[in-house]
Amino acid sequence: MNVCINERDLALKALLSIVEKKEFSHTVLNQILGSYQDLDKRSRAFVTHLTMGSLEHLLELDYIINQFSKVLTDKMKPLIRNLLRISVYQLKYMENIPHAAVCNEAVKITKKHKFNALSGFVNGVLRNISRNLEQVQYPKEKVSYLSVKYSIPIWILQLWLKEYDEKTVTQMIKSFGQKRDITIRTNLSRISAESLKSKLQAEGLEVKQHPYLPYAFSLNNIDYLEGLQSFQAGDFYVQDASSMLVGELAQPKPGAFIVDLCAAPGGKSFHLADRLNGTGQIEARDISDKKLRLIQENKERGFFENIKVLKADARVPDAQLLGRVDVVIADVPCSGLGLLGKKPDLRYNISEKGISDLILLQREILMNGLSYVKPAGTLLFSTCTVNRAENIENVHWMLENFPAFSLAEIKEDLPACLSDSLVDGCLQLLPGIHKCDGFFIAKLVRV
Repeated sequence: MNVCINERDLALKALLSIVEKKEFSHTVLNQILGSYQDLDKRSRAFVTHLTMGSLEHLLELDYIINQFSKVLTDKMKPLIRNLLRISVYQLKYMENIPHAAVCNEAVKITKKHKFNALSGFVNGVLRNISRNLEQVQYPKEKVSYLSVKYSIPIWILQLWLKEYDEKTVTQMIKSFGQKRDITIRTNLSRISAESLKSKLQAEGLEVKQHPYLPYAFSLNNIDYLEGLQSFQAGDFYVQDASSMLVGELAQPKPGAFIVDLCAAPGGKSFHLADRLNGTGQIEARDISDKKLRLIQENKERGFFENIKVLKADARVPDAQLLGRVDVVIADVPCSGLGLLGKKPDLRYNISEKGISDLILLQREILMNGLSYVKPAGTLLFSTCTVNRAENIENVHWMLENFPAFSLAEIKEDLPACLSDSLVDGCLQLLPGIHKCDGFFIAKLVRV
């Protein structure tokens, strides 16, 4: 592959923002690639691959570098540290790039950024790694090995190994590095699932029926999703199948009043609006102006008139909602540990203390959400994580502290293939085990 220095420099710039400044990977890449509209498809793919691949393998790359460098990565200058990371990723995982080219381009980038004195250091480390890459010895202790091999922080592995068996944990972390198709949900208010499939195939896409839901599809061979006529027409929404199951389990009746407390980017609200077929009223709430604009844009694209977009802090009680809502959707902020395949940076930014703080936030939102539910109404509680403290333990807390609520039976409303995925009456989906993201759903009813 003929890769110019500009592409590597863009990947370096992205990695510096994501790792050193703790910015979100998808936001950084969108901003950088958006600033270079003249990049062709191959170049854009290279920058994305190099950035996300280096991010996914960050701990492994540091482990390899530290075996060949007298200066450990955490003591290096940030630019040099991340330049070595993207370079070692190329050496190990991008077989069609000559090792000599990787080393030479890294030296050029070092000099370009005025680190001439370190160019010899960069060159020496990379050429040493290039010659001895196959001789790298990984840790023998099991947890340390898994941590390095799959770039998962040890504390996350230890947490999961307390809650799941080793085989399950290994399947989960292996899945994070696997290629993923995009999952979409048909906007049945505008088009049938069969017609959408034909339309997408006519637009040149590979379309597969998702095994869980008849209106969900997996897409492959996509260049620019927003450029599809079917996307612009609002015929579908990008949404993981796990998230769609919230809409399935909600079972809203025609004319229902629904409040989505943490709605962005709006997938669950749009799904419920679709299911209501133009009846009822849905309030899609969020605290972020940027996210609210995204919800509004998607609302207009789907031509949903029964959705009202509102700015609101889910932590602050709203007296106007007390005891009035048929269905409350509480997809609360969480650690996101079920999404590490899509958002690899999450694993480096979350901490045990961070999870403890999140649980307090989650319960603050859930307490408000429960107070909004009318008699015989329901609350759908969901997260995109897989650890008990944020999931089933929150359910136990709600049942213990709010005796007016009980768990609703959901088995009959689930796809038959998921009937064995219930944990204490709630749905726990695991990456690598199920055909979707890691996700948790509980349905509580006010009796």
